Order: sequence, then structure tokens, then C-alpha cells
Amino acid sequence: MNPASFPALRMRRSRSSAWSRALVAETVLTPADLIWPLFVTDGQGVEEPIATLPGVSRWSVDRLVERAREARDLGIPCIALFPNTPRELRTERGEEALNPDNLMCRAIKTVKNAVPEIGILTDVALDPYTANGHDGLVDEAGYVLNDETSKVLVEQALVQARAGADVVAPSDMMDGRVGAIRSALEQEGHVNVRIMAYAAKYASAFYGPFRDAVGSRGLLKGDKKNYQMDPANAEEALREVALDLAEGADWVMVKPGLPYLDIVRRVKDRFEAPVFAYQVSGEYAMIEAAAAAGMGDRDALVLETLIAFKRAGASGILSYHAPLAARLLADG
Repeated sequence: MNPASFPALRMRRSRSSAWSRALVAETVLTPADLIWPLFVTDGQGVEEPIATLPGVSRWSVDRLVERAREARDLGIPCIALFPNTPRELRTERGEEALNPDNLMCRAIKTVKNAVPEIGILTDVALDPYTANGHDGLVDEAGYVLNDETSKVLVEQALVQARAGADVVAPSDMMDGRVGAIRSALEQEGHVNVRIMAYAAKYASAFYGPFRDAVGSRGLLKGDKKNYQMDPANAEEALREVALDLAEGADWVMVKPGLPYLDIVRRVKDRFEAPVFAYQVSGEYAMIEAAAAAGMGDRDALVLETLIAFKRAGASGILSYHAPLAARLLADG
């Protein structure tokens, strides 16, 4: 404790001017802390606005290059890609995930050729490819099979790595898949492909608009509670993170974001490893809805929420507000 007392100590002194506040700021947010999630769709010259995510669109591969250049120019180091697989290519076993010429792989190759300096993070899970909307293979009782799914995820990660992905991010929550993916990447020579494990991914009500974006709304049979985490649990999250790091994850993620800042802090304190948070679609949509209703200033809400992630210990944040935030930060 500080031995001084009022009036010798006035806490407001350091807050009395902008330059002073900048000098003593404990947490700094920059565009380099951001990852921009982008949705990919079929076609040429396509921009499809997503009704439940105002200001967010699906982009055809050629238009995606424009977004990658925009990210680079704004100082955003990495984009995260999520495909909207056409319904006719979705099957119960999600075979399209292993097609080396699928939408995701075409997007990776095209962006890497056009903007090689941007990092590309790819989603490793089967829900964009399955007809049932689940992240894995499902048995007759509707239960997602762990080991069988893991084998497919390994092949999916390899397909993406071969296409040029810099970071593969298994978001499925199957047990043991990180170690299997790491081993396969090493054996095939992809030694610098990073793994960002969705280590603490909760069965959340905040994912709704995302399912619209990737075209899985209405497909899901049942729910994902037998593989995604119970929002009531925190100690379990630490066990999940420990396992993924032990299996070879370079980075770990907590998802969703703001409702789970306590988990971000505990993971950072316990493991001192790079921990990322995903400001998910429902969080984004709430800010947009509040701003549209005149209940808050969008710019201020965006920056305040993002700085909260950094203050909690996040090394970086996946956010649909990334380009807006980068512009705001550039403007000072």
C-alpha cells in the first residue's frame, strides 16, 4: 500500500491531462493485437451482407484479397477464415472438409499469393461441412464421436497446411485432437504451422449470428453440450488448457470473450502462455444493436471492450470490429 494519504496523495493528479493519462496507462491496445475474422462464400465479385451481423459480409475469394490488403494496411497482422459451404456440398460426414480444392483452401492460396505478409488462421472443425451442423461425426443416437472425428480433423488440418495456412485452429473440442494434429504436422514437415487451440470453448448462447454467417442455422440437430464446455465451469477450463498445451498447442483461446474474462485471466496467470479471446458474433451484434438504438457510442464501446480483453491478459483478440478499432487507434 502507498504510505501517503490525502491530500499529499491525490489519485486524480495523474488523470488531470491526456498526456499524463497516456504516460501511466497500464494497458495498451494496438492494431497488432487484433485478428479479423472473415467469412468466405462461392462466386466472383460477391459481397453478401449478413443480416444478424450488421456491417459484416461474406466475401467471394477474389473480394477476400481486398480485405486482406485492408488488414495489412491497417496494421492487423492476421485474418481468420470461415467458409460458408454450399448446402449441396454438406454431408453427414463432412467430406468437403478434406477436398484440397474446397472453398477454404482456394481462399488460403489466393490470399497467400496476393498478400503473403498477412497471417492466415483457419478453422479446423466439421460444422461448416456437415449436414447436421455438428463439429464432428455423429452416431445413430446423435452423439458426436471423439476419436473418429479426431482422425478427420487431422486430415483437415493437413489439407489447410498444404494450402498455406499459417495457423490451424481446432475449434471442435474433441479430446486429444491437438496432439494428433501436432504429430501429423511434424511428420509432414509443417514445423512452423502454429496451432491455436480453442481450449476453453463454451456451449454459449452468443454464437447465433455466426451460424447464420456460415450457413448452419437450422441445420443443427440437438445441441453441442456434450463436447463444448458448461458455462458454469472454470476449473475444467484450466484442465482443458493444460492438456492442449501439453499436446503441442502454441496458443490457446477462450471463447466467448467478455462473459469469460475471468477465464482469460486465470489461464494467463496459471500458464504464462499466449492466450487469445474471441469476441464472438453475439457480442459484436449486441454492441451494434446498442449503438443503433442510441444506447451507447459505438466507437467508445468497441475500444472499451477490446481494452478489457487486453487488461484481462489476452495476447490478442479475434473481433469483427478489428478494422474499425484499427482505424480508431490510428486516429488517436
